[in-house]
Parts: sequence; C-alpha cells; structure tokens
Amino acid sequence: MTSARVIAIANQKGGVGKTTTAINLATALAAIGKRVLVIDLDPQGNASTGLGIPRAKRSVGIYDVLFDGVALDKAAIESNVPNLWIVTSSVELSGAEIELVGAAQREFRLREAVAASALDYDFVLIDCPPALGLLTLNALVASNAVMVPLQCEFYALEGLSHLVRTIERVKRTFNPNLDIHGVVLTMFDKRNNLSDMVAADVRGFFGEKVFETVIPRNVKVSEAPSHGKPVLIYDMRCPGAQAYINLAGEVLRREKRLAA
Repeated sequence: MTSARVIAIANQKGGVGKTTTAINLATALAAIGKRVLVIDLDPQGNASTGLGIPRAKRSVGIYDVLFDGVALDKAAIESNVPNLWIVTSSVELSGAEIELVGAAQREFRLREAVAASALDYDFVLIDCPPALGLLTLNALVASNAVMVPLQCEFYALEGLSHLVRTIERVKRTFNPNLDIHGVVLTMFDKRNNLSDMVAADVRGFFGEKVFETVIPRNVKVSEAPSHGKPVLIYDMRCPGAQAYINLAGEVLRREKRLAA
C-alpha cells in the first residue's frame, strides 16, 4: 500500500493552469530527488503531452486502470524527467463519466488503484478535468489534499465557493481526511491592477491557505508544452520556472508542518 502524499489539482474552471501546475510542480519535486507520479485524469491528455509522451506510448493508461483492472504500476511509464512517472490519458477517457454512472464502487476506483500501488512514490499528483464530475470525484476520494490553481482574473472567484462546497461534501461522505492543501494564484500580471485585486480578495477569504508564491504570466510557460517539456526543462531561468521551484519549496514546508 502506497505511503505517498496524494494531491488532486482541481478547479472546475478550465484554463486556470491545472495541467501546467501539475507537470511543473511534479518536475520541481522530482528535481530535488522526490519520486513523483502524475496521473493524467483529463480526457484532453494535456499532462501527457506536456511531459512529451507520444500517442504511440499511451496504449495503456488511466482508463485501463479505472475500467479494466490494470494495476497503476503497470500503467505508469517513465517520463524524460528523472524520478517522474506518468499514467497517461487517452481519448477513451472521454466516455468515462457516462460509463462510471452505473459502475459498482464508482467513487472509489482510483483510490483503490492508488492504495494497491507497490511503488514507493513520495507524491502522486492528479491532474483533474475542468469539471466536478465523477472523474474529479474519484480524484478527491483518492487524495489526501486538494491544490486549487486560481487564475487572477475577474471571473476566477465565480465557482470557487461551489468547489469548496464539493470538497466539504466529499469530506463528509467519502473521505474524512481530505483537506485544501492550498490555493495557488496563476497567470498573475503585475502590470494589471485587477491581478492585485483578485489576489487580495482570495487571500482575504482563504488566508494562509493561499501560497505566497504567485505564478506569473510568462511566454516561456505557454511555449513549453508545444515542445513536450515542462518549463523547468525548457527554460529553467525564466520567471515561470523559478516560480514553480519556489512553489515546490512551499509545498514541502507545508508537508513538513502537517507531518509534525
């Protein structure tokens, strides 16, 4: 049974930086020697693409784990980043929401797969789809904590209260240990007063749950996925890469406090 810390990276709003956060946080943690598994739970498969996994190597992925009983360890493949593995997504996952509706133990399939893993990961990061459906529910039930990427824009706070209520319901019904690990502000534009206003509102509501590290808008972060690389590999010196390195440090410090 795995002793890894399992963190779902979730927000029902698309385009907020979930996948970017998943692959770059995973890379930063792997770079300091942590063994990290990324589970690509989004049917779009962007995390798989962002880590440079070609379509030809995605024949066995998270769909097979959820529906065909394939062990997570069999589905995990090594990325080009040392200490970092990924369970890929594929187009088959597009119909998973419908298939799960009538499935036995539908909320617990991912948790059972993670719990049965024999590999010694330090962290399992789950890149959730942009919806609060059964796939995201599986991620929340399987996780110790949730990280919420939040874009610094006017509509960012809309729906956040719904996500928080969903997390509370999952905690009451399925997973009493689930907690919000933190909120990470993404796509921050220091030239834009709106970014400062959104950041202030979020910090006022969530307090210390909001990470000090803010992920800036950065061209290199946007370019990196088209090269099949995390931004830390594509250009480690750019502001976006440095921000994710700092975020990894904050995550580890929080984990240390939680374990104390």
